[in-house]
Amino acid sequence: MPRAASDHMDNSCRALCRSLLSQNGLQPEGTDISQSVLYTSLMGLLLVADREKELPLGSGQVGLRNVGNTCFLNAIVQCLSHTRGLRDYCLTKSYLQDMCSSQEPELMNEFTKVLEGLWDVDGGDTTVNPGKFYRVFKEAVPYFSGYSQQDAQEFLRFLLDQLHTEINRRPAQHPSITTTPEPTYTRFRISEEASAMWKRHLDRDDSIIVDLFSGQLRSSLHCSVCSHYSNTFDVFCDLSLPIPKRSDSRVTVTLRECLDLFSQEEKLEQENSPMCERCNRRTESTKKLTIQRFPKILVIRPVLYDLYALCNHVGTVNMGHYTAACREGEGWCCYNDSCVTQISEDQLQSSQAYVLFYQLKSSTTSRK
Repeated sequence: MPRAASDHMDNSCRALCRSLLSQNGLQPEGTDISQSVLYTSLMGLLLVADREKELPLGSGQVGLRNVGNTCFLNAIVQCLSHTRGLRDYCLTKSYLQDMCSSQEPELMNEFTKVLEGLWDVDGGDTTVNPGKFYRVFKEAVPYFSGYSQQDAQEFLRFLLDQLHTEINRRPAQHPSITTTPEPTYTRFRISEEASAMWKRHLDRDDSIIVDLFSGQLRSSLHCSVCSHYSNTFDVFCDLSLPIPKRSDSRVTVTLRECLDLFSQEEKLEQENSPMCERCNRRTESTKKLTIQRFPKILVIRPVLYDLYALCNHVGTVNMGHYTAACREGEGWCCYNDSCVTQISEDQLQSSQAYVLFYQLKSSTTSRK
C-alpha cells in the first residue's frame, strides 16, 4: 500500500476510534489510541477490505527485454506474473505489512517493479527491462553471476527461496546447540503426525511463497522383517516426475501415469535401506512417496489442477532458448522475451514443456 494511502487509513481509523470511545466515555487522557484493541481490530478490517478491492490492471501482454541470455528468467517471470495470488500480493505491496524483518526487501521490491510494468493499466510500455531485478538477484545468489545460459527450474527455485527469505512472516531462527530428541516409540495417526510437522515448518517459514507453492511429501518405510511402518515428512515447492517407458514412442504418456509412477513402491535391499526403528538394524524394506499436502500452485497436473502457464525450452542442456506460454482469459499468449503473440491451445508445445504451472480448480478464478 502506498504511504499516503496508509497514513490516510491510519488517520481515519484513529478518528473513528476516538469518536466511538468518546461517545461511551471510555477514552482516558494521554492514552495512545494505536495500542487499543479497538484500533487493532478496525485497522485489520480496513486492511482486509483494501486488499479485496479489484486491482486496476492492464492486459499483461507485455514482453521482457533479453538483457544477455536471460530468456530463462523472462519465461519464469512471465509464468509467475500470471500467478494471480502472487501478482496481486506484490502489486498491493502487502508484504510490507506481513514481513517480520526490518531489512529492506530489495529483491521483492525489484520483482514487484517488474510486475508493475507488465500489468501497467496505462499500457505505456510494450517491453519491460528486468535488468535491475536480475542484478539484485545475482547479488543475493552469486551462483547466477555472469551472462551464461541458466536452468529455468533452478532459477525458479532460487528465486522463490530468496523472496521467501526476505518477506518471511517469522523471525530468523538460529539453530540451537542442543536439540531435544523425539520420542522413538510414540506413534500418532499419519494425519496428526503430518499436521504437527507442517505446523513446525510454519513456525519457522511462513510467507506468501509458502501459502502458494509449498506442499508436503510423506515417505513411508515398511520393514519386511517386523512389519514396522515409519513416516518422514518433507516440504517441497516443485516435483520432478519420472516418465514411464513406452515400447511405442507414438503412445502418449499422461501426467496421471507419471504421478502413479512417482508414488510407486520401491523395494530397498538391506544394504541400501535405513535402520528400522523397531529392529534397530538394516533390513529389507519398501519405500513409498505420497503427496500428503497439495499446494495451491504446483508444477504438475493431477485431476485437481488446471494448467495456466508453462515454460518451454528448445535446444541442448547447455545451449538453448526459453519461452513462456500463459493463459489469457479464454486464450493463450506466447512470451518470447520482448515479443508477445496470441496463440491457440493447439500450438502449445508439449514436447518442449520444461516447467509447468498448475492451479487448484477450487481456487480457479478469472485470470485477471
